[in-house]
Amino acid sequence: MPNTPAPPPGVPVLVLNGPNLNLLGLREPEVYGKDTLAGIDELCRNTAAALGLRADCRQSNHEGVLIDAVHEARTAYRGIVINPAGYSHTSVAVRDALAAVELPVVEVHLSNIHRREAFRHHSYVSAVADTVICGAGAHGYALALTHLAQLLEENR
Repeated sequence: MPNTPAPPPGVPVLVLNGPNLNLLGLREPEVYGKDTLAGIDELCRNTAAALGLRADCRQSNHEGVLIDAVHEARTAYRGIVINPAGYSHTSVAVRDALAAVELPVVEVHLSNIHRREAFRHHSYVSAVADTVICGAGAHGYALALTHLAQLLEENR
């Protein structure tokens, strides 16, 4: 029988980033900060490891790819941290996918969406998220993972 590698340690969680977040550090740094997505991914992996989690970080500019990742999370992950970015305000489909997987969800936004344009004040995702963190910059991801770890512990 061939040796199969053991899965990496930690409770698996999905960190999912939506459209345009691949341009972090370049796009409107006065709004989104100077942190890059690679830096945020590293922050998430390190924070998760310290909490006994294992973060799988993904980003897509395509709604269907994000929905497929959420569907995959149903059986592969124990919880989701999501920054749906512009899809927060437009995508019932992302909202419905998150509701369907029945996992703890923490929505995160780098900027305070409530201090921005009126169309950003509403998020479809917020209605199905357990928690929403906005306006804390990259640190919001660490807060989101910390809270997700607490939710997972409470639901054990």
